[in-house]
Amino acid sequence: MTSPWRATVLTLFPEMFPGPLGVSLAGRALASGLWALQARDIRDSATDRHRSVDDTPAGGGPGMVLRADVLAAAIDAADAASEAPRLLMSPRGRPLTQLRVRELASGPGALIICGRFEGVDQRVIEARHLEEVSIGDYVLSGGELAAMALIDACVRLLPGVMGKAESGADESFSDGLLEYPQYTRPQTFEGAPIPEILLSGDHARVAAWRKAEAEALTKARRPDLWAKRPDKQPQKRTGRTKSTTEG
Repeated sequence: MTSPWRATVLTLFPEMFPGPLGVSLAGRALASGLWALQARDIRDSATDRHRSVDDTPAGGGPGMVLRADVLAAAIDAADAASEAPRLLMSPRGRPLTQLRVRELASGPGALIICGRFEGVDQRVIEARHLEEVSIGDYVLSGGELAAMALIDACVRLLPGVMGKAESGADESFSDGLLEYPQYTRPQTFEGAPIPEILLSGDHARVAAWRKAEAEALTKARRPDLWAKRPDKQPQKRTGRTKSTTEG
C-alpha cells in the first residue's frame, strides 16, 4: 500500500497544529488518511535542563537566533531516512508558487521547519540543505502560519481531496493567469446581472470569454505574472544580421 503524503513540522509550538488544517477539505482528508501530519517540538532536542533552543546573535544585535546544534538534532531525529524535501519557512526564501506546490504535492511529503525569533543559524541551513520558502513579502511572528498555508496548498491537490479533478486545474496560477470572474444564482443581484454570454450555452464562446477576462485581470493586477508568460517573452533573433558596412 502506498504511504500517504506526509507533512512533518518542526516547531516550538506543536499545539498550533493541525489548527485550520483539521477542518474543511484538509481536515476531512486528514481524517480519512489521504495525508498525514506530525508536529514535533524542537525543544525536545535541547540538551540543557531549561530546554534552550536559542541564543544571542553573533556580532550583536536585537533578538535571538535558533541554535544550529539543537535544530540540526531535531531535523535528524525527524528525518532520519526520509527523501522528502526539507523546507524552512522564511521571509527571505524564494516565493512559493503553484508550480512548486504541484511538485511538492506529487512527492512523498515535506519536512517543514518553522522559524522563530530573528532567524536560524546559517550553518544548519547549509549543513542540512534547507530550502528557504516564503509565502509573501511580509514578516510573521513565526513560520507556523506559513507552514499551514503551504501544507493546505499541497493537500488540496492530492488525489481524492477535491471533488473534481478539474477544480485544481482550472483556477488561478494553473496556466500562469489569475482566475476569471465567477458567477452563480441569483441571475440578477442588486441590479447586476450575470454576463449574458455565460448563460448562452455556447461552450466555445464561454471559454473564449473566460480566457479574455483572465488575461485582462492578470495584465492589470499582476503585470509580473503577465510578463512571465511564454508568449510574452522576447523572441531570439535567428539568421545572419546584416553589417552596417555591407552594401
